[in-house]
Amino acid sequence: MQLETLAVSLDAHIATVRLNRPDKANAMNATMWQDICQAFEWVDRTPEARVAVLQGEGKLFCAGIDLQMMMEIAPQIHNDCDGRSREALRRLILDLQDTLSSLERCRKPVLAAIHGGCIGGGIDLVTCADMRYCSADAYFSIKEIDIGMTADVGTLQRLPKLVGEGITRELAYTGRRFEAEEARQMGLVNRVFESREALYAGVHEIAATIVAKSPLAIRGTKEMISYARDHSVADSLNYVATWNAAMLMSQDLTEAMTANMAKRAAVFKE
Repeated sequence: MQLETLAVSLDAHIATVRLNRPDKANAMNATMWQDICQAFEWVDRTPEARVAVLQGEGKLFCAGIDLQMMMEIAPQIHNDCDGRSREALRRLILDLQDTLSSLERCRKPVLAAIHGGCIGGGIDLVTCADMRYCSADAYFSIKEIDIGMTADVGTLQRLPKLVGEGITRELAYTGRRFEAEEARQMGLVNRVFESREALYAGVHEIAATIVAKSPLAIRGTKEMISYARDHSVADSLNYVATWNAAMLMSQDLTEAMTANMAKRAAVFKE
């Protein structure tokens, strides 16, 4: 894909999506929001892409929302009718939320590889990923509180389900910076790697392991875990029964079982 603010590549079934505004610390301007949605819709609909890795170019992973974009909101939503102006602002916020939700809607697993700073909107972004990993130099901050606003595109909704309500409240109320090891201990990231190079190598190794599995089963597994997060156990069990009634008897199942008995690597259709 050719995008203005992202670099997207595909190799060995692994799509790598890089935030590519290093001179702006990968701050999320209006174009980047659009590009993120396009990139993960592309990953979703491209059969050759079985997993995606999200990275950032430059010194920081992401400095959050571009302040220039914030300054442009007022004229963008201006209307002589105050009600219509507020409606336009609500529509804008919903559109930004929907952009980040594109990572969750993507049927393929998304692995975030975080280095340097992950601030404000950067946390909104990575909490949408399936898994998060970081290098030892990574640090995080829910920075919205320091510019006088309530975070509104996902952090306050997703982070409590990853790290718990109490620690989310502390981080959101204070805006304090927390480092890689604390992020691992609280469960925000799965693993901390010694360096950026080790991070990318390690995450791509995990991605390659996922690539070797049944694509259909991986897509179903993501669907079930995401559904279970927001539904009761009973509803989730009912859903997976219906899903497997439709999807279980696949060529992937036959190939995986045959390959296992023959002690060879399975080969799956795109």
